[in-house]
Amino acid sequence: MEENEKNLQEQAPDTEERPEPQEDQFDRLKEKTEKIWGSTVHAFSTATFRANQYKKLVQRKIDLSALHKKIAATHSDLGKLIDDLREAGTKNIMNQGSVKDMLARLDELKADAAALEEEIEGLRVEEPPQEEPPGGEQSE
Repeated sequence: MEENEKNLQEQAPDTEERPEPQEDQFDRLKEKTEKIWGSTVHAFSTATFRANQYKKLVQRKIDLSALHKKIAATHSDLGKLIDDLREAGTKNIMNQGSVKDMLARLDELKADAAALEEEIEGLRVEEPPQEEPPGGEQSE
C-alpha cells in the first residue's frame, strides 16, 4: 500500500510550485507592460510639449515681425514729420509735441520688440518637464 501511495504522490501535480512561476511570469509581464506604457506616455508628452513649444515660437516670431514693420513705419513717419517741420521753418524740431509723441511711440515699440525677443529665446531653451516613469526607473 505504501508503494501505491508513493506512486500517487509522484504522479500528483505539485500544486505549490506551479502558481509561483505563473505568478512570477505575470508579474514580469505586468512590469514590462507598465514600462512600455510609461515610455509611451513620456514620448507622447514630450512630443506634445515640443509641438506646443514650436507653435508658440512661430507665433512670437510673427508678432515680432509685425512689430518690426510698425517700427519701420514709425521711423518713416518720424522722418517725414521732421522734414515737413524743417521745411516749414520750425525751430527746435525735437521739442515739438508731435515729434516727442512719435519718439515715445517708437520707444514703446522697441521695448515690446525686446520683450518678445527675450520670450522667444526663453521658448527656445525651454525643456519638457521631467517625469519619472512608473517604478522609479528611467527608460532608455
